Amino acid sequence: MLCKQIIHLKKTFMKQSLTKALIGLFLPLMLVLLASSCKKSGHGPKSIYQTIAADPNYSYLTAAINKANLQSALSGDGKSQLTLFAPDNNAFISAGFKSPSDLLSIPDSTLTQVLLYHVLGSKVEASQIPQADNTPVATLNTQPVYATRTSGGKVYINGVSVTKADIECTNGVIHDISRVLLPATGTIVQTAIANPNLSYLVAAVLRASQGATNVASVLSGSGPFTVFAPTNQAFMNAGFATTADINNADPNTLTSILTYHVIAGRIFSSDLTDGAMPATVNGETVTISLSGGATVKGKGNSTPSNIIATDIVTTNGVVHVIDQVLLP
Repeated sequence: MLCKQIIHLKKTFMKQSLTKALIGLFLPLMLVLLASSCKKSGHGPKSIYQTIAADPNYSYLTAAINKANLQSALSGDGKSQLTLFAPDNNAFISAGFKSPSDLLSIPDSTLTQVLLYHVLGSKVEASQIPQADNTPVATLNTQPVYATRTSGGKVYINGVSVTKADIECTNGVIHDISRVLLPATGTIVQTAIANPNLSYLVAAVLRASQGATNVASVLSGSGPFTVFAPTNQAFMNAGFATTADINNADPNTLTSILTYHVIAGRIFSSDLTDGAMPATVNGETVTISLSGGATVKGKGNSTPSNIIATDIVTTNGVVHVIDQVLLP
C-alpha cells in the first residue's frame, strides 16, 4: 500500500514538473506572439495620425488633416519624432466651425499652414517645456508658438491651456489643447487693418500718427507689444460716432489715449493675474481683474472693459479685443 502511494506521488510530481517545464519553455514564446498579435490588431501605441483618427473627440482635426493631405506626414515611420498640439472638437466649434464639413471651404494651402503651426519637429513632453513664460518654440509652419510652463506644472501654448498632456505615439507625442492656434498674419497694425471690427482703431492710429508720435510706426516695429484693442462700438460709445469724428480729433490727444492701450512685452491671457496693475506705454497703469470674467480698467473709466477676444498672435506681439476705450 505504501509503495502504491509513493508511486502515485512520484507520478503526480512528474506531471507537475513536466507542466512547469512546458510553461517555462512556451510562456516566453506565447508572450512574443501575443505582443505581435497586439501590434497587428491595433493595440498599443499608434502613430499620431492613427491616434487622432481613432478618437471621435478629434473628428474635426482628422477632417482637417485629411483635407490638407497631411496623413502621411503625421504617420511617420517611428524615426521622425513630432509633437502635435491637438485641438479637440469643441475647439473647432468655438472657432466657428459648426461641422467638419465647414472645413471644406478653407483653401488647402491656408489649412496646411494652420495645421503645421500645431506641430513641432521633435518630441517635446510637457515636463521638457522650460518653466518660464512664453518661450518661443519653432513649428513646422516656421512661425514660433509661445510655450509657458508654470511652477505648478500647467502648460499653455499662446495662452491656450493644454488640457491633456503626453499622449504617447510611435512617432512622437500629442498634447490636447482647448483652442485652435492661429499663426500671425502680420504686425499689430496689419492685423487690425484686416479686422473690420477694428476699423475705428485703425483710423485712430493713423490720425494719431499725424501728431508728435508716429503711433503706426511704433506698433509696426519689432516690439513685442500687447495691445488692448477697442472695437468699433467701443469708440462709438466713447463719443466717436464715425471715423470722421476720429479724423477731427487732436492727434496728440489720441496718442495719449492709444498708448494707454499698449503694454511693452508679449502678454497672453494666461499671463494675466487678478489685481495686476501693469504699466502702459503711456506711463500710467491699468487694472486687471479675473473675477467673473477677464476685464481691464483705465483710471478714467467708471466701469471696467470686458476682454472679449484674447491671444490674437501677431508678428510683433499679441492683441486682446475689449469693449470699451480705456481712459487714462
